[in-house]
Amino acid sequence: MRKLIPEEYNSQTSSKLHPLKDEPWPRHPWESGSRRVGLLAVKLGMMPIWTKMGEREVVTMLQVQDCHVIKYTPKEEFDGKTAALIVGTKNVSLFHKTEAALDLYRNAGVPPKQKISLFKVSDNAIIKPGTPLYAAHFRPGQYVDVTAKTIGKGFQGVMKRWGFKGQPASHGQTKTHRRPGASGPGGDPGKVFAGKKMPGRMGNIYKTNHGLKVWRVNTKYNIIYVHGSVPGHRNCIVKVGDSILPSRVGMNKTPPFPTFFPDGDEELPEDLYDAEMFQFSEPSVT
Repeated sequence: MRKLIPEEYNSQTSSKLHPLKDEPWPRHPWESGSRRVGLLAVKLGMMPIWTKMGEREVVTMLQVQDCHVIKYTPKEEFDGKTAALIVGTKNVSLFHKTEAALDLYRNAGVPPKQKISLFKVSDNAIIKPGTPLYAAHFRPGQYVDVTAKTIGKGFQGVMKRWGFKGQPASHGQTKTHRRPGASGPGGDPGKVFAGKKMPGRMGNIYKTNHGLKVWRVNTKYNIIYVHGSVPGHRNCIVKVGDSILPSRVGMNKTPPFPTFFPDGDEELPEDLYDAEMFQFSEPSVT
């Protein structure tokens, strides 16, 4: 049974069809101020790319693996302001889930997921539970925000944790080369203020990188190439959504709304590139 269930899950997700038998919910057009759902992806690593001007850029590859909408919560039941969608990724064995958690996936008609996350969406961007999500949800030229848990470094000193310069290496210094020095309370106020930069645990906290450009999207393997680095170690699960930066919101116009549907009228090539990105299939000198 442990061998048959993974095969059934793989065949269910590899068909790229809606897992529910009935029709999806009505699709509404994109409007200014609309808020789409995001994706959960796996961080594969980093690689370099080049622009048509010959500039070298570094991108991070994020792969969308078996990502589905799990649950829809209307705004009346959520916070009274916005609706919410729960998204899950990476199929796992049902033997690792409780019976209460399995009811959530049975109602959506999808396999159990390793990681789930919540996204706030506008009323015209709701998606029926069970709908698969793909990397084509984002297009080259758009800007995204990526959230993940940073790599844990353990208990570290002030030089590594906060970038302190440290004390001199000689001239009377005795065992104080990497110490923080005076904490500065004095007689008044006679205490150390909260938030003082001191030694402590470093990393292992959630961090968001805002305004990362999407350079390339591979529709065959569901890989998104985003600009720069993103938090987390290799093979960790990251949360990707439309950028909320005021300077970048206006650049994300007319995206696939509410998401990309493979059974629609739009046919996409295997790779989608940004207009400024150099493709090695093209001549370098014209």
